[in-house]
Amino acid sequence: MSMMADMMGSMTMPDTMGMDMTMMQQCVEACSAASMAATMCADADAGENMGRCASMCMSCADVATATMRMMMRPNGYDMGVMRSMMTACMAMGEACAAECDMHADMSEHCRICASACRAMVSACQAAMGSMATA
Repeated sequence: MSMMADMMGSMTMPDTMGMDMTMMQQCVEACSAASMAATMCADADAGENMGRCASMCMSCADVATATMRMMMRPNGYDMGVMRSMMTACMAMGEACAAECDMHADMSEHCRICASACRAMVSACQAAMGSMATA
């Protein structure tokens, strides 16, 4: 069992939370991985004079981190706000993946970042699909 699963299991979750905990955990982990990959990609991009890609990666890392941190506070969930954050996270992940895809043939870090961003988008979609509609 992961630390994340242990921590979630120790928390009292509100009955009205409206999100599948397994999907939430997978989304938090995917956001964390995308944030790390995008941060490292941005650093490498800066050394390669790829300013737009670096900027997109840092924005993606910021949105992924903010979304992840909000998801780790389920007692304060507002489903409308969470949906908006996850939608923004998916949009930024898609944009970052598209930018990194343009460099993926010559840059392994861009290929890895694009893959992590796509995995985050998929995890956010799955988590959103598990949310209560109320």
